[in-house]
Amino acid sequence: MKKRTKLKVLSSALVCSLAFTSVLASPAMAAPANQWNQPGPMSPVLHPGSVKGAGMIQEPLDRFDTEIESALTAKTTPGAVAFVARSGHIVKHDAYGYASLYADDQFTPVDNPIEMKEDTIFDLASISKIFTTTAAMKLYEKGHFKLDDPVALHLPQFAENGKEAVTIRQLMTHTSGFIAWVPLYQQGKTREDRIEYALRYPLANQPGTHYTYSDLNLITLGALIEKYSGKRLDQFVKEEITDPIGMKDTMYNPPASLKNRIAATEYQPALGRGMVWGEVHDENAWSLGGVAGHAGVFSTASDLAKFAHMFLNNGKYGGKRILEPETVRLLETNQIPEFPGDDHGLGWELNQGWYMDALADPAAFGHTGYTGTSIVINRKNNTIAILLTNRVHPSRSTISTNGIRRAFARSVADAISAPVPKHQEAWFSGYGDKLNNEMQVAVPAGATAASFDSWHRLEANSDFGFIETSSDGVNWMQAAAPLTGESGEWGRTSIELPEGTKHLRFRYQTDASVNGRGWYVGNIRIDGKGVQPKAESNNWTVRSN
Repeated sequence: MKKRTKLKVLSSALVCSLAFTSVLASPAMAAPANQWNQPGPMSPVLHPGSVKGAGMIQEPLDRFDTEIESALTAKTTPGAVAFVARSGHIVKHDAYGYASLYADDQFTPVDNPIEMKEDTIFDLASISKIFTTTAAMKLYEKGHFKLDDPVALHLPQFAENGKEAVTIRQLMTHTSGFIAWVPLYQQGKTREDRIEYALRYPLANQPGTHYTYSDLNLITLGALIEKYSGKRLDQFVKEEITDPIGMKDTMYNPPASLKNRIAATEYQPALGRGMVWGEVHDENAWSLGGVAGHAGVFSTASDLAKFAHMFLNNGKYGGKRILEPETVRLLETNQIPEFPGDDHGLGWELNQGWYMDALADPAAFGHTGYTGTSIVINRKNNTIAILLTNRVHPSRSTISTNGIRRAFARSVADAISAPVPKHQEAWFSGYGDKLNNEMQVAVPAGATAASFDSWHRLEANSDFGFIETSSDGVNWMQAAAPLTGESGEWGRTSIELPEGTKHLRFRYQTDASVNGRGWYVGNIRIDGKGVQPKAESNNWTVRSN
């Protein structure tokens, strides 16, 4: 219920040696404003807006409603809140399902389920890490440390067990050498005991040699913040980040009075906690009094969007500056190019298609949380996509939410128009996993050349666009190297047709997971004469702007 409230590419040796040229769009062909990578001016704050005003399309956003309803039926999650904004225009803010639905891990329904609402408060889990790195960079701006300082220079006990060389930057990029996780909740008796245990914990790898996502990095960074701020992490975050920009529903350790506004998480009888509801889900953060560098922040979708919008506005929200623009650049710029595929800024994850899908881009940054939360910020499109779920309610042993995360990001990306020129139609390849979508054009006898307008944005080296010719409709050969990655601007392509060609084919092939923004082809001409695809051999769709 909704509340309005890789197949291998043919060897290059097999690519026929036909002339192939492509030119960028002329000014007359330029795409209208507000299309892909051409957002309108940024508002200083978020505000209710129209889809049209944001330069977006309603249908893909509505399509996600059907997909999340299917996820609720499949018990991927009991509930969710989706939030989308572009250039400050809020174009979607919807709640689905339930915030509290089960009494135990056997899916026994509670007597009085609580519906999810737009202002439901979620345990953000690891999205908390971005609050920690942002807080640390406040202290960096004040000169308390440099990014490449050894951590031990500031926290001497950290030097134990061979960690003298680990830097603060390596904590923020998960290249310190720590293992992924240790059960801190089983160590010591107090918050201080457990933080000391984390600080003295040995490395699994030499610093800088491996990327391993580890909570220990951010627990250590939290300790550094507490040392130099003289305040507990929650107080520092509140005073320096959340209060200044009006994030009134963002906090650690929410009061009991807010319980009915909070999404329930997991049933944990082994720890004597019962149904975790209104307390941090993560066991280690719980053992640290609910305040830790890696987890502990609770927030709403609209509050989290303010935080994201502050980054898009280069450190400001309204009249409040949280970070300097150059600090924002550090946080969202890849710090570890030596680990391709694990692109990471300072805290932010970059270009991760496994949850960003068609919004993924080297300039896209985001994070996920174990409880089922995710945020994606696409800077080139000034777009924020937040999906908060309570997928661990009542058990973490549920279906992965990555599929619905990708579907959400894909719907948001699809709502941003491709750069097709005004008054021009284009054929769209479609989205999906393991596609082999083709569009065929009949070639008149004796034709020697074909041309078409095109734009593509595909998952690099995983999804491909093929342009192929055939004399019999059965045997095909490539007319050019396969397309993958990004084409840049809308442009025109020309190819020579081999003698005897009777068929021209555009074929879009995807692997089993991430989709890019797709492939658009328009204004197809054979020897200068406009032609239309054959209806019986076309599973592309027509789109226009």
